[in-house]
Amino acid sequence: MNAIIMEDEKLIARQLIDKIAQVAPDMKIVEVLPSVKTATKWFMENSEPDIVFADIQLSDGVSFQVFERYDLKCPIVFTTAYDEYAIRAFKSNGVDYLLKPVDTDDLQKAIEKCRVIVESRSQYPKDIQQLLKVITNSGLHQPGYKEKFIVNHRQQWIPVQSKDIACFYRENLNYILTFGGEKHILDFTTLDEIEELLDPALFYRVNRQAIIHMDAIQSIQLHENQKLTVFLKQPLKMQWDISREKAPAFKKWFDR
Repeated sequence: MNAIIMEDEKLIARQLIDKIAQVAPDMKIVEVLPSVKTATKWFMENSEPDIVFADIQLSDGVSFQVFERYDLKCPIVFTTAYDEYAIRAFKSNGVDYLLKPVDTDDLQKAIEKCRVIVESRSQYPKDIQQLLKVITNSGLHQPGYKEKFIVNHRQQWIPVQSKDIACFYRENLNYILTFGGEKHILDFTTLDEIEELLDPALFYRVNRQAIIHMDAIQSIQLHENQKLTVFLKQPLKMQWDISREKAPAFKKWFDR
């Protein structure tokens, strides 16, 4: 069985890996994902594992933000330090849980339960909307992705909503291009900084020069060497090349 761990504390992740090795030596930990952003990107680019061990509070949000986006069929075991009220709510929705610090016997029982689910190919029941409601009522902060960028326009600062941005690109300086064709200089040093702030389900880093919004794509040209060229919708009049190496991941992102 393959598993991933969603945990932002390295020590706790390491301890969980060691305990899994004790009770399920055949289980392979494919990846440890410390944030909503890294988890979102991982599920976008990879097939789902047999089981997910997920902390609730990650470094940039809550793990339910990932599960709300992807309809996972694999069982999810939450590792949490929440109070009994919240845990009862999780259990009533069919989600297994382990209290931190994780007890080895409880872990073994949870894994055995997951094996039955995986082998019977049954979908693990869960109600993500209800779980999100529980988290919200618990008062946990759920930071999201950047909703707007401030640009200098005619000696004024104006906000540009992220949803209105078709493309971020670099030509000596960093620019944004809106769906309406407006171009603004963006006060960021690198595209890497910008990429970290964006929802990876909507924006994709096609190459070193550009990050594009999914809704800005007009068409995609395939080349014999397996490279791609992405053409943006009018009035943008832009096109960007995607390398052969990045083409499969881009196709999976676009074909959701």
